[in-house]
Amino acid sequence: MSALEDVKIIDFTWVVAGPMVTKFFTDYGATVIKVETRQRPDRLRVNMPYKDNIPGLNRSGFFAFFNANKYSISLNLNHPQAREIARKLIIWAGTTVDNFTPGSLERWGLGYKDLIKERPDLIMLSLSAQGQTGRYAQHVAFGTQLSGLAGFTEITGWPDREPAQPYGAYTDYIGPYFAAAILLASLDYRRRTGKGVYIDVSQFEASLHFLSPILLDYFVNGRVCPRMGNSHDYAAPHGVYRCRGDDRWCAISVMNDTQWQALCKIMEAHRLTWPKEEKFSTLLGRKENEPELNCFIERWTVEHTAEEVMTCLQKAGIPASVVETAQDLLNDPQLKARNHFWHLEHPEIGAFPHLGQAAKLSKTPAQAVRPSPCLGEHTEFICRKILGITDADFISMLSEGVFD
Repeated sequence: MSALEDVKIIDFTWVVAGPMVTKFFTDYGATVIKVETRQRPDRLRVNMPYKDNIPGLNRSGFFAFFNANKYSISLNLNHPQAREIARKLIIWAGTTVDNFTPGSLERWGLGYKDLIKERPDLIMLSLSAQGQTGRYAQHVAFGTQLSGLAGFTEITGWPDREPAQPYGAYTDYIGPYFAAAILLASLDYRRRTGKGVYIDVSQFEASLHFLSPILLDYFVNGRVCPRMGNSHDYAAPHGVYRCRGDDRWCAISVMNDTQWQALCKIMEAHRLTWPKEEKFSTLLGRKENEPELNCFIERWTVEHTAEEVMTCLQKAGIPASVVETAQDLLNDPQLKARNHFWHLEHPEIGAFPHLGQAAKLSKTPAQAVRPSPCLGEHTEFICRKILGITDADFISMLSEGVFD
């Protein structure tokens, strides 16, 4: 038995933020049908990396990562019959998720107000860029733009240069957790009351929770957080240091005097005398001389592997960790022990490590059932087995471009 096996979701999402929400549910047993179209494929389907560097709608590892266990139906929603199929699927499932620009589903006659009379307990979640209302609701954006709008770009980088963009569409990985939690709560609400609900989630607003400390500092003290690189207001040394090997690094964070003294003992054991210098004896002194301190630390770390540095410091009670590459992560013994990557056989990619779930439920764990779907892979199955469309009608709609 799966935790969410009775849940059915029609998935109008694309790129990252939306698909992450529905992935939470399908991995725990929900039936999730992803509505796609060849007219305008999910952008992740045309994003690298591709298997063997050969482009193709079904060869993107990025897409595969976030869409395991889902079904895919291809519908050209600009066609009236396709919209009717989508309507029937929504009524059948009773739950939908989208991350379109506000008004997109309404233009196809598939909005909440259009369908609530036919399915009174309908649950619809919209995870748009800035919400369904407000003067900027219609602004089209991806997570890369929202990262700048929310302020993540401004605080990322070093104080002596222009802001650096956080890697990837940063806000795409925040909003889904809020959306998934409230969708789960809404399903419980429907179970208890028999009522539906419309959920309006703003990716922009959800992401601001990750900036709470610096927002509070400004509200209370009027301070604007500067770019600090890898440094920290009340820790030194605090950074990422080059180690022996090709592009190998270790993150080190000395947060108090006890950890500093432990670091001094390690340095002295390696016959290094700089920790004894008076200017490094206090946190204030270390912060005032931080560039020099970082140089001393890296002169030591570069002589050792990142794993050696991490093990040595951790044994002494000093926070330290290897900066892992993708190869490191796939071979990480902890992640392997927890089956975090699901190795599934994809029809075009072949054996591929799909992303698993971090939460391990004791009685109903997340499961790897199917690899990510090829575009429209389950169109016929969904139309015939779920909606009961006859062979003749299916062939007719196929010839008319309903499933493009």
